[in-house]
Amino acid sequence: MAAFKLVLLRHGESLWNKENRFTGWTDVPLTDKGRAEAKRAAVLLKQNGFIFDFAFTSVLTRAIHSLWIVLDELQLQWLPVEKSWRLNERHYGALQGFDKTETAKRYGLDLVHQWRRSYGLCPPALSVNDVRYAGYDRRYASLSTWEIPLAESLAMTSERILPLWHNILVPRITNGDRLLIITHGNSIRALVKHLRSISDEAIVDVHIPTGTPIVYEFDRNMSVIKSYFL
Repeated sequence: MAAFKLVLLRHGESLWNKENRFTGWTDVPLTDKGRAEAKRAAVLLKQNGFIFDFAFTSVLTRAIHSLWIVLDELQLQWLPVEKSWRLNERHYGALQGFDKTETAKRYGLDLVHQWRRSYGLCPPALSVNDVRYAGYDRRYASLSTWEIPLAESLAMTSERILPLWHNILVPRITNGDRLLIITHGNSIRALVKHLRSISDEAIVDVHIPTGTPIVYEFDRNMSVIKSYFL
């Protein structure tokens, strides 16, 4: 029997999801479909009797707004929420804002697929002089220069997320807090890889759909008993 449960949810469809653009740390809004996906996710959680004590999200608007929609539907607007840059989407470097199909034509489908899905390969980096550099964004003012990425592989995304998992999330879960984490596709892939001990090769085939809750059940040693989509 499960001792602890955790719910992970990728935000609803964003404008750049719809436009097939690399998004990364770029702040873009939800689409109407994305807002509807977040609401549908909340309905599923309500129908399945999920109750939460605390929520986590990134500092990017598409995740924050998805969380607001879910909490509103669950009538949990008062729930304590922590926003962390460590839960941000993987940083796509110089690809951010580019059309994925056009990028594949330019660099080759196989290379772009590896940039998107592999564990260790990093896309081309931004320059610190680029207007897209996150160091110009006030929300990252407290970060050291070395903490602000110019581009990330999924491995690098894992490296920034796992300290939050081990130091903040696991202690809360084992303390009995029922957590909801609404974040991004690659942030969840990084966590899922760790939780399920997925190999570097197999993670290429793991896809996280928008607006679909993923439930993890753990024993008292925080070993995964099972995981499933609602």
